[in-house]
Amino acid sequence: MAKVLNSEDDGRKLPLVEEFFTIQGEGFHAGEAAWFIRLGGCDVGCNWCDSRFAWNADLYPLVGTAEIIEHAVNSGAKSVVVTGGEPLMWNLDYLCSGLKQENISTFIETSGTCPLSGNWDWICLSPKKNMPPAGSICKKADELKVIIEKKDDFEWAEKYQKRVGKNCKLYLQPEWSRFEVIVQDIVIYVKNNSHWRISLQIHKYMHIP
Repeated sequence: MAKVLNSEDDGRKLPLVEEFFTIQGEGFHAGEAAWFIRLGGCDVGCNWCDSRFAWNADLYPLVGTAEIIEHAVNSGAKSVVVTGGEPLMWNLDYLCSGLKQENISTFIETSGTCPLSGNWDWICLSPKKNMPPAGSICKKADELKVIIEKKDDFEWAEKYQKRVGKNCKLYLQPEWSRFEVIVQDIVIYVKNNSHWRISLQIHKYMHIP
């Protein structure tokens, strides 16, 4: 299990990598506007990760969570997506509480390797082979998004499909650098296994964050 890097004031400061207003590019909420909060820190270490710059939390200053909440409120967004890195390396109770008080919906993107904190309207679980999810997060996930890099990843996806709840939305997403190689295999797989849908990283096609 990944080490939880709670600050001494219990989530009232967080290692902010970046924050921005954009269009969600993946999964169930693709195409919707949202304020993104990217936190530093991750020891999952996926070889194809497109946010390696966020892995080392020490590179980013601890920012007051109240200030982060204020920025989200001022953005005018109705929902906030917390991502990383692996955001659950940090205690997110205070962040979610503050956002909820402002009637902002809370979404999280996580590999599930750390204990769940925070009060979430939507949990997107993206399990990784090199450090599988821990605890009961599978049953709490609203969305399962499995990155497909090679054909044996389909077996991994089915393993976790059996662990999530019956109402969990199921997505297979081609690894970006392997898109041309793997996408047709995903298309064929979804045709034969209709409980899955395909997730595409549409923000990359639109050249937006």
